Amino acid sequence: MSDPAVDGPESTEPASPSAEPPATDSSTDVSSSASGISSANTDGTVDEAVEGLEEQAGSGDPVLDVLAATEAERDGYLGDLQRVTAEFANFRRQAERRNAEIGVLARGGLAEKLLPVLDACDLAVEHGADDVAPIRSSLVQALETAGLEVLDPDGEPFDPNRHEAVLHEPAADGDEGQVVAEVLRRGYAWEGRVLRPAMVRVRG
Repeated sequence: MSDPAVDGPESTEPASPSAEPPATDSSTDVSSSASGISSANTDGTVDEAVEGLEEQAGSGDPVLDVLAATEAERDGYLGDLQRVTAEFANFRRQAERRNAEIGVLARGGLAEKLLPVLDACDLAVEHGADDVAPIRSSLVQALETAGLEVLDPDGEPFDPNRHEAVLHEPAADGDEGQVVAEVLRRGYAWEGRVLRPAMVRVRG
């Protein structure tokens, strides 16, 4: 009977543990990765926004175009309004000036129609009708307040624009130029405009 086979001596060395990679901080790696991705995304968004604004500025934003057109139209209307306002102000001043001139002419025409009445009063006073003098004086005062001017230039220098010389006589000693020696008929003016020149005798 054969002997049982004897196995070799069992190894007493413990099995060596399998090699493991060194431990790393996974949370740090994830955070770094996320930070990098977030930074890249942020930079990309800013760049895209800038590029979008540049494209809008280059191509033209419809809203800005409409706003610019509206402002231009507003400025045009404002210019038209200012021009019309200035033209109306000029027209109003011209109309007021014309109305004033027409009023002066109308009142002067009425005063001119009263000149024969004043001449008649003067003749009546010269012929001794002293009771007519107060009437003439009151009428002249009323007309003078409205713009009448009596031209009675006795002894004044001769003015051909306001005086009508019908008689002449030699100059006297001491006379300088022509002088009104006598008023033959009074003249009248209305607000600076001569209605009738004074009829005078001139010396010199």
